[in-house]
Amino acid sequence: MNAVLQFLGDQPLITVALVIMAGTALGAVSIRGIQLGAAGILFAALGLSAWGAAAGVNIEVPDALGSFGLALFAFATGVVSGPGFFAAIRTSWPLMLSAAGVIFAAAAVTLILGRAMGLDSDAIAGVFAGSQTNTPALAAAGGGAEATVGYASAYLFGVLAMLAATAWSLRRAASDTDAPQPIVGATIRVDRHQPVTAADVQSRIGGAVKLVRVCHAGQSEVTAVTPDTQFGHGDKVSVVGEADDIDAIADRLGHRSSHDLTDDRSGLDFRRITLSNPRFGGHRVADLPFAGHGATVSRVRRGDVDLVSEPSLRLQLGDRLRVVAPPENMHAVTELLGDSNRGQTAFAPLALGGGLAIGLGIGLIPISLPGGLTVSIGAAAGTLLVGLVMGRMRRIGPILTSMPVTSATVLAEIGLMLFLAYAGCKAGGLIAVAFASGEVVKLVGVGAAASAVVAVGSYALTRWVFSLGGVRSSGVLGGVQTQPALLGFANERTGYDARVSLGYTLAYPTAMIVKVIAAQVLVVL
Repeated sequence: MNAVLQFLGDQPLITVALVIMAGTALGAVSIRGIQLGAAGILFAALGLSAWGAAAGVNIEVPDALGSFGLALFAFATGVVSGPGFFAAIRTSWPLMLSAAGVIFAAAAVTLILGRAMGLDSDAIAGVFAGSQTNTPALAAAGGGAEATVGYASAYLFGVLAMLAATAWSLRRAASDTDAPQPIVGATIRVDRHQPVTAADVQSRIGGAVKLVRVCHAGQSEVTAVTPDTQFGHGDKVSVVGEADDIDAIADRLGHRSSHDLTDDRSGLDFRRITLSNPRFGGHRVADLPFAGHGATVSRVRRGDVDLVSEPSLRLQLGDRLRVVAPPENMHAVTELLGDSNRGQTAFAPLALGGGLAIGLGIGLIPISLPGGLTVSIGAAAGTLLVGLVMGRMRRIGPILTSMPVTSATVLAEIGLMLFLAYAGCKAGGLIAVAFASGEVVKLVGVGAAASAVVAVGSYALTRWVFSLGGVRSSGVLGGVQTQPALLGFANERTGYDARVSLGYTLAYPTAMIVKVIAAQVLVVL
């Protein structure tokens, strides 16, 4: 068996492939409805490298590969979450500050218990970094031998503690009240006698709703609604939106009709068209040149989520647009938008390469703090921040800065798998060293206490202080722990619910910066 282990030690790329395969199988094992998901790769790597260390074989993944995987994961996650992140950050800063407080509390507990047990500053800082499963914090602490042993000793419980908190949070997902309502369609019969324009109805109701078709009283022709379209008594109007918004329009105009205008496709047809023309990526729905085609977009499907086609909605390549248009114009509209599957797999290489380079560069910038400390936010936080900004901007002139949700999700998963294989092999190889030291029990105990502070504190904040739903809380917990495996775990359990990534990206940048600073402070105390 030693020959096999030695072969894996000499061939890190084969090791990565086998760890991903075995870890994925391990992550699919269900125990009482709980699966490790992507975290299975981490534990498979931990087990393999620890086994190799016990046999005197060093099994590691190159640092560059692990760092690239983490940067790729962070950047792609940022691109997907950018639009929602900047919309939510204005109301979520109290959560970010509270998460920082929990992390500083964990650092204080690590310092107090470490001093009580006779640990030196390097070991304390390493234990803190491991309890937070944060490799940049270990680097910020100097990455010395004692710090590294402390990191390895505390790392495993750091993953398990927050994994348990995340699983517990997801148990209450069924009762979430912040789940987005499904987008539905309905036909409304107008009862009011005083005419009203579509623009007036839209402005008074608000909300995400789209007035799509109208059949005027006494006529059989179904036409597309424009802002100037007038609705009068007996008209039938088809609308798309959330059920509550449709009910509000029905109350204002009349009542829901049993007649369905979408049944008549002779005057207006509809079909799903994939946006693959780069010309329109990053532009608003209102910017689509449909004036000469009599067409409109009733809804947009992005990934697995349906969105109402509001005029201000920014489009992305790969969006599937439900277009309503006269049958004779549908072919021209299809050619205009592209309707190619390439739209769902475009990577925007200039944005991808440039974004990664800029993010990695930002991660290296030294930041001076009071007391003579100099820190940097690291590659993961740098690429995440750049990804968030580029995902929000969507394009700069002719250059796309975003990419389809499908492409970004694939890149994030590849990066996550590479990083987990790297992190597991690195930590697992040090576990034997940790157990060989006489202080391993102290290191594990202090690290477990620090991890428990973050897990319990973060769970309490999300549930009882900020009253977040279970799905969004699971993302916040992963972000506070700066642990990609937790994001992968929550994503797989929720079918990649957008609230998970949003919660993760809200907490991650703050948590990363605070942990790097706290580790450096612990070293000098």
